[in-house]
Amino acid sequence: MDAEQLRENAHKMVDFIADYYKNLETFPVLSQVEPGYLSKLLPDSAPNHPESLENVLADVQSKIIPGVTHWQSPGYFAYFPSNSSTAGFLGEMLSAGFNIIGFSWVTSPAATELEVIVLDWLAKMLKLPEHLLSSGQGGGVIQGTASEAILVALLAARDKALKKVGKTSLPQLVAYASDQAHASMQKACQIAGIHPENCRLVKTDSSINYALSPNLLREAISEDIAAGLIPFFLSSTVGTTSSTAVDPLSALGKIAKDNELWFHIDAAYAGSACICPEYRQHLDGVEEADSFNMNTHKWFLTNFDCSPLWVKDRSALIQSLSTKPEYLKNRASEANMVLDFKDWQIPLGRRFRSLKLWMVLRLYGLENLQCYIRNHIKLAKQFEELVAADSRFEIVVPCVFALVCFRLLPAHNDQDFGNKLNQDLLDSVNSTGKIFISHTVLSGKYILRFVVGAPLTEENHIISAWEIFQDQATLLKSN
Repeated sequence: MDAEQLRENAHKMVDFIADYYKNLETFPVLSQVEPGYLSKLLPDSAPNHPESLENVLADVQSKIIPGVTHWQSPGYFAYFPSNSSTAGFLGEMLSAGFNIIGFSWVTSPAATELEVIVLDWLAKMLKLPEHLLSSGQGGGVIQGTASEAILVALLAARDKALKKVGKTSLPQLVAYASDQAHASMQKACQIAGIHPENCRLVKTDSSINYALSPNLLREAISEDIAAGLIPFFLSSTVGTTSSTAVDPLSALGKIAKDNELWFHIDAAYAGSACICPEYRQHLDGVEEADSFNMNTHKWFLTNFDCSPLWVKDRSALIQSLSTKPEYLKNRASEANMVLDFKDWQIPLGRRFRSLKLWMVLRLYGLENLQCYIRNHIKLAKQFEELVAADSRFEIVVPCVFALVCFRLLPAHNDQDFGNKLNQDLLDSVNSTGKIFISHTVLSGKYILRFVVGAPLTEENHIISAWEIFQDQATLLKSN
């Protein structure tokens, strides 16, 4: 493809995507297809000869889009958001156009150096401590997801601990988190060779809104030490998946320091909100962290994937993850003049992801990003007020950021019946195609999760969504 062919086809593709966004509200938010639908519509082998872009896009329209769940729809209120934006999209286009594989500085100096600069910018917006910036012994690196971030932190912590206590002590290492921590914590332990029974998930409850209790953590650590085990890692969460619980970072950081644990903070979802001064308090205690992670591809207008991780001591990551094959050696790396991000992550290859974050920060600016976050939180509070005003429903935990956890109350105090009632409500609401929500379970209760965060969501979408809940609740109650 020459430059003119690229220009022609790229215009067609941009027009197609622009039309997609223009018509986004006409599609069912949750795909309504049955499993295996696509194999009935596409041939069982690839074509021998080239087809036109027009024909391919026609198939995208008629065959692919019906099987898409539309994460950018203003009626998307499930899981957590996965933001797209004009700035993020343009940055992604530019990255795809360059198509560099920036595993070391020499493979494309701009990719490494822009990543360092942009993550320092973002760290300053979050008011992270100086030791997490590139000017000190630490610094930031973009991972693909928060799952990768916690894995590399855990690996660094594991190797640091084994260096101290001996390699044969691996079966004795214990990692801690709350039972509300993301499942990536358990997966990281599996990959790192931490025995499943040594991945300690401390029980939480409604009395402190499902945050990790420092007292229960201390007890668990003391019991493990008494049993001859070796505590080495603590993961805390700012904005848990189920209910956006915020763990008490300052108290947990002190416990980690007293017991020489690596202290990781997972702020994948709620970290974005902390660029607003009124929410920055939720990061108090981050100065004790050995590693801190957030996902700019969730709620920060940056297209997936882009998950910044900052570490206090980059040498811990490098010692754990570095390889030095002959074919990758070069003068700059050998002289320790540069950073090679291949040594900060699991894969060798890496995309030029800092471009899209750089463009988001420049094309929106801090004030607009703060307004964007605040508007979603305002809309979530409005939805919470609508739920609270209807006596048929209850708010399960207070809305901290932009997630509302609620449920439809059963006629009798029967938990099993109440769980079935709310599952039926979720299914009936999602089957309308107008909105899409997800669920969780807290204290044995089936809970509906309503997350405001799609870029196109406005007040009228919140009001329309609540009307759907009311209508479907009335139908269920009358049956």
